[in-house]
Amino acid sequence: MRTTVGPTLLPGMPAEDTTLSPHTGWTRAHWEHLADRMLEAVRPYATPRQALIHLPGPASASGRHSDGLEGYARTFLLAAFRIAGARGADGTGALAERYAEGLTAGTDPASPEHWPWMSECNQAKVEAASIALALHETRPWIWDRLDDPVRARVVAWLSEMVGAKVPDNNWVWFRAVVEAFLRSVGGPWRSDDLAHTIARTEAWYAGDGWYSDGADTPAPYRNFDHYSGWAMQLYPLWYCRIAGEHADPRLAERYRARLHDYLIDLQHLVGADGAPLHQGRSLTYRHAAAAPFWADQLFDAQALSPGLTRRAASGMLRHFADRGSPDRDGLLSLGWYRPHPPIRQSYSGPASPYWASKAFAGLLLPADHLAWTAVEEPLPVERGDFVRTLRAPGWTAAGTRADGIVRIANHGADHADQGEVSGHAYDPWYSRWAYSTAAGPELGGPGPVPDRDGVIRAAAPDLALPGGGPLDSYVALVDPEGHPSHRRPLQRLLASGPGAASRHRAHWPQRPGSGAADAPWLTTGSVLRGGWEVRAVRVDGDPAGARLRIGGWALAHQQPPAQRLAEDSADACTADGLQSRAAALYGPLRAGIRTSRGRTSYGEHAAVVYLETPEPVRPGELHVAAIALGRALTPAPTVSVHGAAEVRVSWPDGHTDVLTLETPDNLKTLESRKTLEAESTQPTTSPKGP
Repeated sequence: MRTTVGPTLLPGMPAEDTTLSPHTGWTRAHWEHLADRMLEAVRPYATPRQALIHLPGPASASGRHSDGLEGYARTFLLAAFRIAGARGADGTGALAERYAEGLTAGTDPASPEHWPWMSECNQAKVEAASIALALHETRPWIWDRLDDPVRARVVAWLSEMVGAKVPDNNWVWFRAVVEAFLRSVGGPWRSDDLAHTIARTEAWYAGDGWYSDGADTPAPYRNFDHYSGWAMQLYPLWYCRIAGEHADPRLAERYRARLHDYLIDLQHLVGADGAPLHQGRSLTYRHAAAAPFWADQLFDAQALSPGLTRRAASGMLRHFADRGSPDRDGLLSLGWYRPHPPIRQSYSGPASPYWASKAFAGLLLPADHLAWTAVEEPLPVERGDFVRTLRAPGWTAAGTRADGIVRIANHGADHADQGEVSGHAYDPWYSRWAYSTAAGPELGGPGPVPDRDGVIRAAAPDLALPGGGPLDSYVALVDPEGHPSHRRPLQRLLASGPGAASRHRAHWPQRPGSGAADAPWLTTGSVLRGGWEVRAVRVDGDPAGARLRIGGWALAHQQPPAQRLAEDSADACTADGLQSRAAALYGPLRAGIRTSRGRTSYGEHAAVVYLETPEPVRPGELHVAAIALGRALTPAPTVSVHGAAEVRVSWPDGHTDVLTLETPDNLKTLESRKTLEAESTQPTTSPKGP
C-alpha cells in the first residue's frame, strides 16, 4: 500500500527503492539528503561566527536572543546525527567546523554572538541538553578538536545547569543529560540532581511503558502526549549512554523494558500515510514523534522488527515532506504542515520546530544495520482493522485498513494538575473526546480566562472560537447565552475492550465562579468499531436550562468540504474523499454544521458536523450519537438503551457491543474504591519537585 499524496516537494531527492521500502520508497539516502537540505537551509540565517541562528518568524516569550541559541542548539542536534552517522564524512562539508565555530563564539562572553546564560534565560536549559547530547555524539570530530580554552568555556556555560531549578516535568532530564556529559569531560555534577531525576521519573511512570509528563498528581495520571516518547523515553536512555559505566546498569534495563512496552502501544497510533496522532502540545515538532521508534533499535529495546521501525519512521518523515514540511527552501515553519499561527504556544520561537531533529537519530545506526537493510513491514493499521485499549493514557484506539486512519476516544488525558478545580478552560490538544491521524481540533486565538480567584491572567485558544468554546469532537452543555461548558478536570471510569467512559462536572470558564459544587455532571462513554464511535451522554444534576451538544470531527481541506444536512444527521466530505458524519441514535437530537477558516492544521476550510437537543436537557436523560471519520464509511450502527446506564450497540456486520455508564449511586462506591487504590500505588519515597 503506497502512502504518498504526490511527489516530495523538496528538489533533488534520491530515487525511490520500492523493493527495499515497499510502503514508503525511502532509504537511508533520503534521510541523509533531507538532513543535508535542512542544514543548508538555515545557513543564511546564522550570525557570522555561527553561534546564533535567527530564523524568520515571530519571537518566543523568551526573546530573540534565546531564539537564536535555540536555532543553533536544535540544528546542532540534527548536524550531530548527520556527522556521527557518517563517521565525520558528512555530505554537506565542514559541518563539524561550522558548529565548532559556533561553540567558540557562543561561549565567549566578549563575543557579540555570546549565548544567554541559563541563570538569565530559563529556555537556555532546554537548549543546553541538545548541545550536550550533540557534543557527546560528535566527540571525536568536535569536542576532541576544540582548543582547551574553548572546552573550558563550554564547561563553564553548561555548568550553570548543575543544581539549577527546573520545572517538575521532562525538564529534569535536561539537567541530567547535561551533568552526565559534564562528568564525562571532568566537569562538575551533583549526585543529588541525578537521584532527583530518577526518583521523579519513577513517580510519573503510569504503566505499560507510558509516562505522564510531570505534575504532582495522584494516579491515574493524566498528562499524556508525544512527550512520553520524544522526551520521557528518549532522555533516560541517552543519559545511560552518555554516563556509560557511571550509570547503574539496572537503569538501562528498566528504561529499555519500558520503551519496549510503550512501542507496542505506539505503533497503533501511526496512520498508513505516516501521520502521527494529532494530540498534545508542541505539535510543531512534527516528525520528532519518530524518535522513540529509532530508539528501539539504538538502545536494543527489541519491541519492533527493524523493518517495521523504518517503515514507521520513514512514513512519518515522508508524510510531512510530501505536504510541504520542510518547505521548498528546506525550512520548517511554525505549523503542522505549512505555517499555521494558532498552533504556536508561548514558548514557540522560529527555531522551535527543529526539535524535529530528534527524528533523525536513526542516522546514528550504521548503514549496514538491519534497520536500514531490512525490507519494510506493514504497520498494524495496514495489517487489518483493530480496536485497542491503551490503559495508561485512558484511550481506546481504532484503526481501519481500508483508509489507513487511526482514531482514539479520549477518556483519560486532560493535562490537569492536582488541585485543579472547575472554572478552568483547557488546551484543545488534550480535552477533546477524540483525536486522529487525519484531523485536528479547531483552534481559536488568545482569549481571556479567569483564574481560580476570578482574576483574568491566562489565555485559552478555545474561548476565541465561535460561541465562546469548542465544538469539534466535543460534548457540552450549552447555557442559555450560547456558551458551551468545558470538561477539565475529568474522572476516568472505564477503559476496557472497545469501550471507555469518563465523567466531569460542567463549568463555564467565561463565567467566574461557574464551577459550583452543585453544577451538573456529564457522564460520557464511547464504543469504537471501524470508522465509527458511538458516544453516549448522560446529564446528572440540574442543567439549569442548558441544551446538550455532541460534536463530530473538524473536517478540513484547502477547499470547502461538501455538506449534507438532514434533521437527525449531518455529513461533510472533502475534495479528496475524507468524510465525517454525525447521526442521532437515541434521544431528541437535531443536526447542524458549522464552518470556519484558518482554524485547523489540516486545511484552510473546515466543517464540523454536530448534534444538539432542541430543548433544554433534563436531569438523568441519556442521549446517544454516532460519530464517524473515514473514507467510504459503512452504515451507522443502531442502539437499544436499557435504563439510564446500558447501551447495546448493534453493528451492520452483526457484531454487538455493550456500554455501561455508571449511575450516580454506583459512582460513589467507585470513587471510594479508586481513592484507596490511588493511595496504595503512590510512591512513598520520591522527593518533591524543586
